[in-house]
Amino acid sequence: MTKEESRELVALAVSALEEKKAEHIEVIEIDDISPLADYFVIANGTNQSQTEAMVEAVEEKAGRAGIFPDHVEGHRNANWTLLDFRGVVIHIFDEEARAFYDLTRIWKDGKQLDPENFLKKEDPET
Repeated sequence: MTKEESRELVALAVSALEEKKAEHIEVIEIDDISPLADYFVIANGTNQSQTEAMVEAVEEKAGRAGIFPDHVEGHRNANWTLLDFRGVVIHIFDEEARAFYDLTRIWKDGKQLDPENFLKKEDPET
């Protein structure tokens, strides 16, 4: 996946998460510090039904664009679902699991980007 394709996927994911009222959406650019991906997208819901809807919305929106995860961890009845699209890894948590794993702290060396910039079609790097 090219960096531009990764950016487009982040925009789709952020849009899908916003539609499902996700809380605290974060985009962390990690390509300079890790070969795992270009970006992490992290969000949480307030209950299991919401987090499941968030996962489904991301998968559906990406699928309509012809983009499918290479790997999914967690999913049904889980407090953390990971969608690995290679260039973009999306983490969807419930509130408790997000606080426990604290990926924002773990990946603090990554570059925090404003998720809204991906929706506005602006350069997300600014």
